[in-house]
Amino acid sequence: MSDGPAEPDTRPPLPPGGAPPTGPPPGEPVPHTAVPYGAAPYGSAPSYGGAPPYGAVPPQVPYPLPVPPTDGDGEPRQRLHPLSPLLHGAKSLVVVIAGLSWSTLSRVGFGWFAAMVVVLALGATVLSVISWYNTGYHVVGRELRVYEGLLWRRTRAIPLERLQAVEVVRPLLAQLTGLAELRLEVVGGGKTEAPLAYLGVADAARLRERLLTLAGRAPQPPAPGFPVPAAAPGTAPPVAAPGRPLHAVRNQHLLVSQLLTPQAFLLPFGLAFVVVQFVTAGSWSFVAVASTLTAMAGVLLQPIRRVLDDWNFRLARDGGTLRVHNGLLETRAQTVPLDRVQTVGATWPLLWRVNGWLRLRLEVAGYSVAEADDRNRPDRLLPVGDLPTATMIVAEVLPGVRLDALALSPPPPRTRWLHPLGRGALGAGLFDRVFATRSGLLTRQLAIVPYARIQSVRVVQGPVQRRLGLATVHADTAGGSGAAAQDRDLAEAWALAAELTARAHAARQSG
Repeated sequence: MSDGPAEPDTRPPLPPGGAPPTGPPPGEPVPHTAVPYGAAPYGSAPSYGGAPPYGAVPPQVPYPLPVPPTDGDGEPRQRLHPLSPLLHGAKSLVVVIAGLSWSTLSRVGFGWFAAMVVVLALGATVLSVISWYNTGYHVVGRELRVYEGLLWRRTRAIPLERLQAVEVVRPLLAQLTGLAELRLEVVGGGKTEAPLAYLGVADAARLRERLLTLAGRAPQPPAPGFPVPAAAPGTAPPVAAPGRPLHAVRNQHLLVSQLLTPQAFLLPFGLAFVVVQFVTAGSWSFVAVASTLTAMAGVLLQPIRRVLDDWNFRLARDGGTLRVHNGLLETRAQTVPLDRVQTVGATWPLLWRVNGWLRLRLEVAGYSVAEADDRNRPDRLLPVGDLPTATMIVAEVLPGVRLDALALSPPPPRTRWLHPLGRGALGAGLFDRVFATRSGLLTRQLAIVPYARIQSVRVVQGPVQRRLGLATVHADTAGGSGAAAQDRDLAEAWALAAELTARAHAARQSG
C-alpha cells in the first residue's frame, strides 16, 4: 500500500550498455576518498570507480615487511674457527695446573693429581665446545653483533662509529695453529669489547679492515719508499701496512734494561740467602724447593713479561695513527690514533741513567684503563731508548714539542721542608702547546699534557702546604691522570691555574 503518489524519477537515463553511473548525482559534492601514497601522481584526478560504500570495511592489506639492508642483515652469522675450543681448553688446562698447588701433588700423589688434571681439562674442553657452538657474529648495517651464551643468551651490539681500534693479537698457541684474536676498543668502554677468539689470520685481517672501513678509520696506504712486505707462499697476508718506520728497539737493549731493575738486581742476594738457609737447616724437601722456585718466579715475573711483551718492538707512523708491533710469545699489532693522545710520559729509572736510557708511555682517550691485564692498553711508546730517539718520537706524537728543550722552573726554596733531597727533581713549565711537569727522586718522571686535552684545573693545599704558603696545581685529562705541578708558591699556583684554564679554552676553540 502506498501513502501517496510516487515521486518522479529524476535520475539521468542509463547510458548505452546499461551500466549505472559510478559518480554522484549532478550538483552534489564529490566525497573524498583516500588514495594510497604513490598510487597516482600528485595533481591527477582520483578514480572513484571501485570505491566501497560508506561504512563498508575495506579489505585488509598485510603490512609490508621492511627490506633488509644489503650490507648487514643479508649476511649469515659467522662462527669462530673450529680449533677455538681446543685452544680455550689448553688455556684452561694451564689455569687448572696453576690452581692445583704443589701441596696438592704431595698429598694425593702423582697418579691422582694427573687424573684430576685430565678430568678438569676434559670438562673445560666440553664447556668450550658448547660455548663455541653458541657463539657467532656478523655485521648488521653499522653494528657488529656478537651472540654467545647457553643458558643465558647474550647479544652484544657494538656501534662501529664508536669503534676506536681493532687489535690483532696472536698468543703462542694461536701462532702454532695459524689463528689470531681480534680485540675491539670502543670509546667510553670499561673494558676491551667482543674479543673474537679465535679466527684464521686471513679472516681476522679481512674482518679488521672491514670494521675499520665501516667505522671511518680505514688504514692509510704505506708511504712511498716503504713497500708492504709480501707474504710467504702458503701464509696469510700481513695484518696491516707498516706505514713509515720510526724506530725499532734493539732486543739487546731490552734485555739489559730489564736486568737493571730492582727485581733482577736483588735476585742474586735473595737466592744466596735461601741457599744458606737450606744448608744450615738441612731441609731439602720437594715442597720447600718448589715453593722457593715459585717465589723466585713471582719476583722475576714482571721483568720477564716486559721482555716477552716488548720483544721486536717496532714503531711506525701511518697517516694520523701510530702502528705498534711487539711481542714474542704473543704478538700484537696495535693502532694508536694520534688525535686521541692525552698525555705523554717519560721515565728515567735510577739504574738506567748510567746509559742515558729512558722509556716513553702515553695515555689514549677511549681506551679502557680498568683492564686487569695492562698489556691490552696501547700505552707503550718506547720501551727503552736514548734521549735523541725519544725526542724524535715525541715530536711525531706532539708536533712542535722537543723533549730535550723543555726547561722547567723549580719550586720555591722553602719546599726543602717537604722534600729535603728531591727539591731539584721538581719542576713545571708552560710552553707554546703543552704543559709539562717533573717529579721523582730515584725514578725521574716527566708528564707532558697538550692544552687541548686539559679537562679541568685544580689547586690543592694540604695542612703542611698551608703553613708554608704552597699549593699543588693539577691539570686533569679525560683519562684521569694529567700532570701536577707540586709545591708551587700559592700566588704562583693561582696564576698558573688561571693561565692553564685560559690556554686550554683557547686551544679547544682553535682546534
